[in-house]
Amino acid sequence: MERRLTAILAADVVGYSRLMGANEAGTLAALKSLRTEFIDDKIAGHRGRIVKLTGDGMLTEFPSVVSAVACAVEIQRGIRERMADVPQDRRIEFRIGINLGDVIVEGQDIYGDGVNVAARLESIAKPGCIAISQSVRDHVGNRLDCVFEDLGEQGLKNIERPIRVYSISPENVDVGNDKDGKSSQREQVERPSIAVLPFNNMSGDPEQEYFSDGITEDIITDLSKISGLVVVARHTAFTYKGKPVKVQQVGQELGVGFILEGSVRKAGARVRVTGQLISSESGAHVWAERFDRELTDIFAIQDEITHAIVEQLKVKLQPQEKKSIGQARTDNAEAYTYYLRGRELLHHHSKSYYELARRMFVKAVELDPLYARAYAGIADCDSSLYLHCRVDVGIDSLLATTATALALDNKLAEAHASRGVALSAAGRDEEAEKEFEEAIALDPNSFETHYFYARINFKQGKVERAATLFERASEIRPDDYQSVCLLIHVYRGLGRYQDSKDAARKGIHLAERELALHPEDPRPAHLGLAALIELGEAERAREWIARALVIDPDGPLTQYNVACGLTKLGDIDAALDLLERSVPRLGPELTAWIKHDSDFEALRSHPRYQKILEQIG
Repeated sequence: MERRLTAILAADVVGYSRLMGANEAGTLAALKSLRTEFIDDKIAGHRGRIVKLTGDGMLTEFPSVVSAVACAVEIQRGIRERMADVPQDRRIEFRIGINLGDVIVEGQDIYGDGVNVAARLESIAKPGCIAISQSVRDHVGNRLDCVFEDLGEQGLKNIERPIRVYSISPENVDVGNDKDGKSSQREQVERPSIAVLPFNNMSGDPEQEYFSDGITEDIITDLSKISGLVVVARHTAFTYKGKPVKVQQVGQELGVGFILEGSVRKAGARVRVTGQLISSESGAHVWAERFDRELTDIFAIQDEITHAIVEQLKVKLQPQEKKSIGQARTDNAEAYTYYLRGRELLHHHSKSYYELARRMFVKAVELDPLYARAYAGIADCDSSLYLHCRVDVGIDSLLATTATALALDNKLAEAHASRGVALSAAGRDEEAEKEFEEAIALDPNSFETHYFYARINFKQGKVERAATLFERASEIRPDDYQSVCLLIHVYRGLGRYQDSKDAARKGIHLAERELALHPEDPRPAHLGLAALIELGEAERAREWIARALVIDPDGPLTQYNVACGLTKLGDIDAALDLLERSVPRLGPELTAWIKHDSDFEALRSHPRYQKILEQIG
């Protein structure tokens, strides 16, 4: 049985029976003309495939969610234009539903829940509009200039769980001028595309690496706000960090037309930044500049680099984009430096690093009390300490910090994501979901937002939704082993056993690489256990268990994940011993995972396990 993840578009004619009753021959002729002269070309132009036709509708699949939505908008808009002079009672209108889901492939046909959801979405779509699922909304992000009308969670016929639904009206979407028949997909492909490679640290001090990385990230963030540019996500670009690269090869691998590379040298109160914009096709330098300035000018340098790229690639900035790019997060260079230190430390994921990162963010706030990003950083540290290390940070204080960040900048994606994590920690999951949705809308390339949003969905038992978000997180950051290893549990919970094995193979490779790079970190070993056990490599799994417990014998997260592995290996008593030791010290998010983690299936009826569940509540 072949399965795949695909974008499914279901379309149906509104009032088909009425139209046929009034004028059967005329309706059939008009519908045939629409399909052959207009709709079929649109679908082909967006690389779609018509799976099947019915008398009044069609089922189509697309390799890209963005292509599916852009195609639907153009179809609805084009039909409306063609029907403008037709009397209302003879006018053809379509309802369209789009879903991103797992399908079963049999010959040229596709089946499964992914198809069923698309069909149900179509049935509730407004005439002339498009109804999309939450997964489609997430993947489109801000790639199309859409206005999404949130219809809330909808109970769909024969669909087990409610689906959050959004409506798109074609009048509220800008996917490009359609008069000459060119599809928005073609125009999107023709948008200039760029990858910003990690700027080299030329300071002669490895401790300054955080500064050059931080500047690179912020340039990527600014460029990503420009709708006229296609920008490679930060984590994908950073896979080239520290490697000798050939511009043409990188351009081919990433599918981009231009590469920005550069270097940073920070010495005392001075900073030197160089930047080169290179055509990946010819290897020619399109633009190059060296900035030798005071450290306080670092924000102006970033701004000049961004505007130079916009000018060289002849990209037109929208009014809101001009405002957003020109908006400095802080005017205090020292506060910015402390913020970058904190952000780098936060990536290490241990109690001591969380506490150290927090001190950096607090110092940034002391230097600039209006620095929203630093407040979000403090909140992220406190959330991690509370959820993963069982430190009593005070939920009210945590929520107040995130509220301050949003009060200072309510268009800051990371502030909304921080608020989402904090609300989840407080048990206010419905509010948390809204914050994560807003964060994704503001920054659809945020790995952290998708990753943490996936975790709370799994905590709530929304396993399919968790899978979609973890998959997106893995796309954004292809070098991350955590999302892939957690997907093993999620796929098994969905009965997607082949996908689970595929994730396991990838997870082992990524975890092994992380173990080689950071031998002091226990996480790749205890998270990677699931991958080894999934593929039947019991002996290696026991080696990784021993390694994780040597590095971090008392860590509750280590004990929890090792307990998962021991349960699968049949060491029930040892697994229960570790669970009993770890659960009282785990945060609420992780204890909630126990209820949905299929790894503990063998423990369900054990009295000691039942007692653990009673403690969780």
